[in-house]
Amino acid sequence: MDAYDPYTAGHERRVSQIAVAIAEELGLDEEQQEGIRVACNLHDVGKIMVPAEILSKPSRLSAIEYALVQGHAQAGYDILKDVAFPWPVALMVLQHHERMDGSGYPQGLKGESILLGARILAVADVIEAMSSHRPYRPGQNIERALKEISAYRDVKYDATVVDACLNLFLEKGYGLPE
Repeated sequence: MDAYDPYTAGHERRVSQIAVAIAEELGLDEEQQEGIRVACNLHDVGKIMVPAEILSKPSRLSAIEYALVQGHAQAGYDILKDVAFPWPVALMVLQHHERMDGSGYPQGLKGESILLGARILAVADVIEAMSSHRPYRPGQNIERALKEISAYRDVKYDATVVDACLNLFLEKGYGLPE
């Protein structure tokens, strides 16, 4: 990803740091944390199937362009599914845009049908994406990102994961990775 889209590579690293901190806060063991770290570091690998000019477009995407970007979760799964990881990395990559209420993609999974690692990844992804600069908008502050996950706690995002994330940032002083 570094060679194809350095922004995405940095995003993956920062999401990984946030997700592992959430996993630790949830009391997951080091082996589970490592699986989440690996999945997060690869979660957007499917974006290599998306034309670079779409990834860096400084304006709103068309419906067709957005559909191409949405395809990255399935493309990432297809790239990783035959790699013999000791964790369900390919499935976490596939599911990282699924939402608790079934409104996500690509499969429209709900609740416990979504792997815990993917639910952690989803929250970390939203926090990092909202807080970082994008070609089409400036980064927003962490308070806005925390309001987003709070507003959709137990709707889009797993309540336990949201609570752990909020505890990290609001009670323990966790800061966004550089």
